[in-house]
Amino acid sequence: MTSEAKNAIPLSPWRFSVAPMMEWSDRHFRVLARLHSRKARLYTEMVTSAAIMHGDRERLLGYDASEHPLAVQLGGSDVQELARAAKICAEFAYDEINLNVGCPSDRVQNGAFGACLMRDPQLVADCVAAMKAATPLPVTVKCRIGVDDQVPRAALFAMARAVVAAGADALVVHARKAWLKGLSPKENREVPPLEYALVHELKQAMPEVPIAINGGIDSIEAMRAQLDHVDGVMIGRAAYHNLSMLQDVDPLLFGVPAPHDSSRAAVEAFLPYIERKLGQGVRLADITRHMLGLFAGRPGARAFRRHLATFAVQRGAGARVVDDALALVDHAFVPKAEDRLSA
Repeated sequence: MTSEAKNAIPLSPWRFSVAPMMEWSDRHFRVLARLHSRKARLYTEMVTSAAIMHGDRERLLGYDASEHPLAVQLGGSDVQELARAAKICAEFAYDEINLNVGCPSDRVQNGAFGACLMRDPQLVADCVAAMKAATPLPVTVKCRIGVDDQVPRAALFAMARAVVAAGADALVVHARKAWLKGLSPKENREVPPLEYALVHELKQAMPEVPIAINGGIDSIEAMRAQLDHVDGVMIGRAAYHNLSMLQDVDPLLFGVPAPHDSSRAAVEAFLPYIERKLGQGVRLADITRHMLGLFAGRPGARAFRRHLATFAVQRGAGARVVDDALALVDHAFVPKAEDRLSA
């Protein structure tokens, strides 16, 4: 297919997304990410259906209006509870509900959900069908290619066929197995080999189903290569640790300008949000901890990080701390005197 023909096809809503990341992809991070990309699809941290039933829903599900398009990721395996949780999420006006079938942490194993569900495609299908019946929102599934001693192709295809038959609107596939015993969650993101070709094969077998790929993708070039085979890419820690890379997503993957001319301008646009949250009693460090991946590889980035890490944690720290940190990045770009004289 020619590039011209590709450009004539409407782009998938899942063309580029930032993964749900526990304790990382909170509302502060998502607002800052949105200031770098209008087009990225953002995901919340995983929220369990039980927490939604019994917890503080505004704290768990609330978000800033600027975050759309925004998906909520649910964790759980109780069919009726997930349906009730999905209905509540729809009332919060999310753009998508995603079911976690990939997390291998001890917490989800103890609750018998997340990656454990790779062993029970029919239960996942029942959950999807119940959520679809409870809400008009798209319902999607994020899964692995298998767990433990499962044969990846058989496990992935069985899961995909079951949830698509139940009405799933899209699949996001982390192209690694998860080992529920013997590997930590961190090791499960790095040790099992990536099997991109298997996800590409799934897309060929299900051409009508939007399929996005996740795992080990850390550059725009790698994303473009994947988009020759699947409908979308999802990245997580690569975006978190180098947030400035999102500045390239809109122009290079969607053909439209980024919301701001630079990552620095995005941070300046973030300052009113910071001021507002500080006025609501949020600690500055709870916001700026997500900013340490800005300006990666650029002069002044280390000084920027050091300043935030030192001063944002202090009692009464205000937005001026961020201004001062930005000035350190700016200073790094001022030409040396001898360079100016020789110019």
